[in-house]
Amino acid sequence: MGNVTSSVAAKFAFFPPDPPTYEVCKDSDGRLVLPGIRDDLNMDVHLLDTKGGNKIVANYWKHPIAKLTLLYSHGNAADLGQMHELFIELRAHLRVNIMSYDYSGYGGSSGKPTELNTYYDIEAVYNCLKKEYGVTQEDLIIYGQSVGSGPTLHLASRLQRPRGVVLHSAILSGIRVLYPVKMTFWFDIFKNIDKIRRVNCPVLVIHGTDDEVVDWYHGKRLWELSKEKYEPLWVKGGGHCNLETYPEYIKHLRKFINTVEKISITKLEKELDSKPSFTEEETKHNKCLRLKKKVAGSKKE
Repeated sequence: MGNVTSSVAAKFAFFPPDPPTYEVCKDSDGRLVLPGIRDDLNMDVHLLDTKGGNKIVANYWKHPIAKLTLLYSHGNAADLGQMHELFIELRAHLRVNIMSYDYSGYGGSSGKPTELNTYYDIEAVYNCLKKEYGVTQEDLIIYGQSVGSGPTLHLASRLQRPRGVVLHSAILSGIRVLYPVKMTFWFDIFKNIDKIRRVNCPVLVIHGTDDEVVDWYHGKRLWELSKEKYEPLWVKGGGHCNLETYPEYIKHLRKFINTVEKISITKLEKELDSKPSFTEEETKHNKCLRLKKKVAGSKKE
């Protein structure tokens, strides 16, 4: 059972565009740039070292009056080159800074996409936000789309009190996308169903009722298990890859941002204790499953 099920689960998650849709270059001053992105768009390009030994691409989209920063983990079949317009729109409508990144093996990032590497990837991005931009966890909204909910909840469950979490078409776990199992197996991947219980901040769940890849039940259950539930958005008729096209998406997301922005910083500081942001224990895995392709007949993200 274990070998068969883990083999099937390994077909779920990673589809890096091949070839990548962008390249990282250096301008005449030696600064990293992405061709086609104008200087007036206020976007910084970073190449970050991870604990997994890879170098990943991260883009920081600056807003002139932003108080909060959105750390965005994307879905499985896209890279950063396909998402520039989305980030520009989100930055304008939400008035936040946005840090986006490509997982190991995606776009201009080196290495191979594995569950563990995504955790190393988001940790490197968070450390960059702290070091380069002075972003604290109480300034941070952690956003995960589909497979991106895995690294999102990995980070959120290890921080004491981020400002908020957004789960967009999120998964309960890799196995549960394929089978309605009632328990968590050791060989499962992205065990979000367990990690959501350790998140200490408001959680917004967004899911389409007609999602053909990750059933709406996943979003509903994650919302039920959240400690601090924010009013969810169930997009009637929404699928897996089109929720941004519905007007209620940006309206509800902006409402959430405005709500968590008003949370008193003094209140947040009182809730933080002297513990470090990350625990030192390593994520325990018997092995990292390389995710290749969804079951036959299913659609990609």
